[in-house]
Amino acid sequence: MTRRRGGDSTRAKDSLAVEEPLEIRLAWKDADGRARMEPLAVTMRTPGDDFELVAGFLHGEGVVTDTAQLAEMTYCRGGEAQEYNIVEARLSSGVAPDMERLRRNFYTTSSCGVCGKASLDAVAARGCRVLPPGPRVDSALLPELPERLREAQAVFAKTGGLHGAGLFTPDGDAVGVREDVGRHNAVDKVLGRAFLDRALPATERILVVSGRASFELVQKAVTAGVPMLVAVGAPSTLAVDLASRFQQTLVGFARNGGFNVYCGEERVA
Repeated sequence: MTRRRGGDSTRAKDSLAVEEPLEIRLAWKDADGRARMEPLAVTMRTPGDDFELVAGFLHGEGVVTDTAQLAEMTYCRGGEAQEYNIVEARLSSGVAPDMERLRRNFYTTSSCGVCGKASLDAVAARGCRVLPPGPRVDSALLPELPERLREAQAVFAKTGGLHGAGLFTPDGDAVGVREDVGRHNAVDKVLGRAFLDRALPATERILVVSGRASFELVQKAVTAGVPMLVAVGAPSTLAVDLASRFQQTLVGFARNGGFNVYCGEERVA
């Protein structure tokens, strides 16, 4: 690439964030014992931690609620060569997805995540409940969390092109951090790891995300039982509505020593 600064031009090498499609396929047996398989979604992601991404995605969308319902995840060949861009998630015996609902909801991109969500009622209908009180967090810690997240983002330091998501303790210690070109994917990866570790609901954790707080990210956090979501940027109106409905603490603009609390201020000490 050519780097231009002022009137000077120099040729240089640059590190770029990798972006490739990942197709998620769902396999199960129907009521008659017949094997079924259908493509579920395509997401543009940064390769790595793909099984965590798929597990987090399936849990966040209510396809599975327990690790026992997810029998196996494997890479599939898309052609002659194995490119590791297709993951088949096989559900356990007796677990059948609501494919009609899933087909209505899923198509993902690296910019907007899963599009076409209908309403707050759809989240409640999947069994989400009002969050428990959870921990109280020192107000001095909150604006520091995004910086702690960034310090743990090794690939971002090289490329400047990845979103981050991390689970933190109430004392500010990182439990897990993941990166991706899509912030929804980064959240799926970090929550998927917690799901596979049987660490959900994460009632004693804080989810910290780079960028803004969208409806989708709040939905994923609520589904995972996370009582507090901290974002570097602004929340959307629907994100605030959803967080309020499930009594989640939603913090935005956490940077430069300050932050805004949009709901759930009782958890901020």
